[in-house]
Parts: sequence; structure tokens; C-alpha cells
Amino acid sequence: MTTVNIADLKNNLSKYLSKVKEGEEVLVKDRNIPIAKIIPLSFADDEDSELLMLASEGKIKLSNDDSPLDEDFFKAKLPRVSVDVVAMLREERDER
Repeated sequence: MTTVNIADLKNNLSKYLSKVKEGEEVLVKDRNIPIAKIIPLSFADDEDSELLMLASEGKIKLSNDDSPLDEDFFKAKLPRVSVDVVAMLREERDER
């Protein structure tokens, strides 16, 4: 976890936000007294924030309608996937 005083955070905000985007937490201090923590949304417990982040990245589309899904939705055939999921997971883990 990175620690930063307010003045340094104000002067180098982009640098610290980049660290947060990479998954790092930033502890903010005011005269060496901790006052806040900046954490990545993906690590937050707020599901709505994570959904909004995924929507902003174009990975999901949020519904404008709160009505339940039709029964036909649950009876529909699933699409065939021709991707080796295990290989994809290993590749993703190796990147970390």
C-alpha cells in the first residue's frame, strides 16, 4: 500500500490514480494522520460500483428495465463456446 500526504496527492494525482487502477491501495494522510484510503472499484464491496465500471468499459450492458426476465429466457439454448477456458485462465494468471 502506498502512503501519501495531501499536498503530494494534489500535485501528483494522475500518478496515484494510475497506481489505484493497477490494483494498489493508496492511504491518504493529513499531516501524517491517516484520513482516507483510495481503493480500486474491483476490490470494493459495492456491487453497483463494479457493475458501473464494467458498463463503462463496454463489457456489460445495463438494463433500463427492472422487470423480471421471461420464462423463455431460462429455456433458451446456451451458445457454444469454442475457447479453451482453462488455457485462458492460465494465461491471465501468468500476466499477473
